[in-house]
Amino acid sequence: MPIVAGADTEAADTEAADTEEQVHEDTRPTAAPAPVHTSTTLTAAGDLLRALAAPVRIAIVLQLLESSRCVHDLVDALGVTQPLVSQHLRVLKSAGVVHGERQGREVVYALVDDHLAHIVVDAVAHAEEGR
Repeated sequence: MPIVAGADTEAADTEAADTEEQVHEDTRPTAAPAPVHTSTTLTAAGDLLRALAAPVRIAIVLQLLESSRCVHDLVDALGVTQPLVSQHLRVLKSAGVVHGERQGREVVYALVDDHLAHIVVDAVAHAEEGR
């Protein structure tokens, strides 16, 4: 009985390809495209994330999430020097993450809002999940 090379193989390949296409068509969800944001918005978001991208600044945000604090409270809580805390507070302040209010001789710092704290809390939780 003569065997025609490739005849049955081609039919099987075509059938497999058709089945594969159907599987992909049936199983792939169709999602609406993500909203498009302006480059200005995306740049601002990137700047904000960069401002949060230092371990000491993350620790400061977590401290301020609990309550408003002055520099010496942050120094005591974090165990770092006053100049280092002040430097990181300047970065966070210029990024609009924290604001300071003078109370006598001290400046008490607080988060501008809790939205940014949620980003930090979620990032820390995610990092801890990987351990």
